[in-house]
Amino acid sequence: MSEGRPQIIGPDSGPEPPFPLRMGGKVVSGFGRGSKELGIPTANIPVEGVSWIETAESGVYFGWAGIQLPPSHPDLTKKNQDSTAPSINPTPTNPSPQTTTYPSAPSPPSAALEKGWRLYPMVMSIGYNPFYKNTVRSAEVHILHRFEKDFYGCEMRVSILGFIRKELDYVSLEALIGDIETDCRVAGASLDREHWQGKGEMKYLTGEED
Repeated sequence: MSEGRPQIIGPDSGPEPPFPLRMGGKVVSGFGRGSKELGIPTANIPVEGVSWIETAESGVYFGWAGIQLPPSHPDLTKKNQDSTAPSINPTPTNPSPQTTTYPSAPSPPSAALEKGWRLYPMVMSIGYNPFYKNTVRSAEVHILHRFEKDFYGCEMRVSILGFIRKELDYVSLEALIGDIETDCRVAGASLDREHWQGKGEMKYLTGEED
């Protein structure tokens, strides 16, 4: 599936309707498979009350995430643009997201920075994940950044700017991981353009706008 896929999503002029799509809430624990089985940790946020979630096509999306980290979180002292992501079993023909340079996130206003808000590129899955035969629709966000510590209970807001691919079933865990790693690279390349930097979403992503 990874071979022959588009490497950039959307026109250089920026996101097109119905995007951006927004959702947010407190980060909750999910199925626990992202880190343990895939080596690709995800942050889950509740889908209840999100008006568009039931009509959204199941699949993989990308955009920006704003997270309000607590004062004690070690990532508050790191540069916001230091964005790398964990990977699993990299091969010469399938470069690891860990070796991929992701786009610098726009810097929040100083007032938002002082409150702990940080912005990161992200990919997210919306749907049932047929490989695991989930019966509950979920929204799982993979932040393209290596965190020093988890952030359960923190406020997270996401602005979805585009759709990468439909949800698929897989014959093996390796095939699933390969597609996720491709998703990460496609998201990074797509966001690394002037009109995809999410600056118009800054107030929402930093908690200043509902």
